[in-house]
Amino acid sequence: MSVLNVVLVEPEIPANTGNIARTCSATGTRLHLVKPLGFSVDDKHLKRAGLDYWKFLDITYYEDLDDFLQKTEGGEYFLYTTKALSRHTDARYPDNCYLIFGKETRGLPEHFLMQHKERCVRIPMIEQARSLNLSNSVAVAVYEVLRQWDYPELLTHGELHRHRWADV
Repeated sequence: MSVLNVVLVEPEIPANTGNIARTCSATGTRLHLVKPLGFSVDDKHLKRAGLDYWKFLDITYYEDLDDFLQKTEGGEYFLYTTKALSRHTDARYPDNCYLIFGKETRGLPEHFLMQHKERCVRIPMIEQARSLNLSNSVAVAVYEVLRQWDYPELLTHGELHRHRWADV
């Protein structure tokens, strides 16, 4: 079974984290939250965004970035940042890698980016755009990795059902 990890470093907006939790639940991706969080995990906006998916969520909390790095030492990290020179689609993502995203207002700490600059990737956008919404960025990243892995263990097809009211 392939493992994908999404890491949110100091997320601030509960609805974003709720949407990300839903994406992680629907794709079997593990979610890692690095404190301090800008909300309570009991926040109604957080729960509402992914309410019926929380039971499927594999989530781990860390006290700070150092705690996360210590507990995942040796992991392959990919840092998503608007400051990267490489595109997210150019990276090759191994099993059990970590896609790391910073807080909504400031992104990842500059010193952390410098320590891992060869693993910094960006999602292309027009020059005038500051950034994508965090939950959208995570969805783009997760599905790029899963596409490269050929969507392991995910249902990749659906079925249309004819309804009596449908056009013939």
